[in-house]
Amino acid sequence: MRHSQLKAFHHVALLGGFSRAAESLYLTQPAISEQVRKLEQDHDVLLFHRERKRVRLTRSGERLFRLTRQYFEVEQQIGELMSEAGAAIDGELRIVADSAHHVTAILGRFRKRYPEVTVSLHGGNTEDILEQLRAYEAEIGVVGDVSPGKEMVSLGLGGSDIVAFAAHGILQPPRQALGLKELIDLPLIFREAGSKTRQKLEAAAAVQGIVLHPAIVAEGREAVRELVASGAGVGFVSRAEYGNDDRLELFDLQADGLHMHETIVHLAQRRDVKVIRAFMDIAWQELAAHPRSV
Repeated sequence: MRHSQLKAFHHVALLGGFSRAAESLYLTQPAISEQVRKLEQDHDVLLFHRERKRVRLTRSGERLFRLTRQYFEVEQQIGELMSEAGAAIDGELRIVADSAHHVTAILGRFRKRYPEVTVSLHGGNTEDILEQLRAYEAEIGVVGDVSPGKEMVSLGLGGSDIVAFAAHGILQPPRQALGLKELIDLPLIFREAGSKTRQKLEAAAAVQGIVLHPAIVAEGREAVRELVASGAGVGFVSRAEYGNDDRLELFDLQADGLHMHETIVHLAQRRDVKVIRAFMDIAWQELAAHPRSV
């Protein structure tokens, strides 16, 4: 296979079409189409489903796209190393976090130091975040209670207890804490199955022989918060992520093991990507200046 064929394939997959890839590479659309066709023909594999003016990756195409993401990222790093302008930090940094709260201070320092970098910040649960990192769809992840193993570099951000919260006056009589057995008779609002907070809560309940059944399952922390504020039920979050909301009141949970640690992670094989290295350096500086409890 030729470098030009992989480059044509990569840009079609990245940009979602042959015409966009042609514009990006300053080539004609027939030239791009021929490069991809030859790559498919030489290796007897279908990489794209062609649907009128749309293209969609096949399973083989998705696997190859993961590899070309790595391949062209290394090529870019080589170019930066060999270029006199290699010291400049620009481009894009994609962060996926189970809660943005944990990286706001770090992001503030990072933006002041590297204003040319475009930062995008999206939410997700731990399982989604790790998958996006592995697929090269994000550079940095912020996850709760994970043992990422050798494939990931991690930096602990500290932790806090998991607490319950509800709209003012929903729980009667007034109290400051809840036992897990009391949750059985309450309308519970859980996050999706990949949420570490939910997994911790269900595991702690199982130790006591309790099965908790949610009344509502909502995707994302903000959706849970708004449902709870409406009076629909009781939600759960780590104390560090609770913040301030006059609509809500907080309740301690009387159970062992309900503690969340937050961790910054990225793929170990991408440790030399400049924006990742720069962000992790800033994160270390922020934590050194403002240590967090564990």
